[in-house]
Amino acid sequence: MAEKACVKRLQKEYRALCKEPVSNILARPSPNDILEWHYVLEGSSGTPFAGGYYYGKIKFPPEYPHKPPGITILTGLLSFMMDNSPTTGSVNTTTEEKQRLAKSSLAFNCKNMTFRKMFPEYVDKYNQQQLSEQVVQEQVISERRKENKPETSRDTNGNSTEGTANLKDEVGSAEKDIPKNKKQAMPTWMILLLVSFFGLVMTLPLLQL
Repeated sequence: MAEKACVKRLQKEYRALCKEPVSNILARPSPNDILEWHYVLEGSSGTPFAGGYYYGKIKFPPEYPHKPPGITILTGLLSFMMDNSPTTGSVNTTTEEKQRLAKSSLAFNCKNMTFRKMFPEYVDKYNQQQLSEQVVQEQVISERRKENKPETSRDTNGNSTEGTANLKDEVGSAEKDIPKNKKQAMPTWMILLLVSFFGLVMTLPLLQL
């Protein structure tokens, strides 16, 4: 359990942060435990971390401020991120990797329920980014559809010839499908006439007898 002096000191520091915010740093205590603080470090512009949102938490000892850590540790951490000099425990990554992680950091943090509760303003920011990206994608799709749409020409009467051209193509295609050497069926009346004539020819010799 936090000592009374500890609680007063942390409350004082939180009021100071609210009154004079530190650039690129947002920190606030947990509603359920004043010893547990959550923070977000925003990557500075002009660095590979630009556009990144780095979330973490600090657990203060009950004896604070007589024992570390202090809020000023966040400014030291931010400075450490901006320094490329190798130190004990540091991990070297490429500029491209830092930029990739910075770009995906907000989406990653928004999956954390504690982050969403502690920093709703960043959740709103993420939702706005998603909405903007969706609008851009819809515009790109619309432009591509316009580029792929066939041109429509008009005849001398001002009528669209696109439908006429398509109809001609369909008729031409249908004509090609009809075999040229296909025999037409003989009409029924012609068949009957031939049968009658053939029967008459066959009965003539009998009539002469």
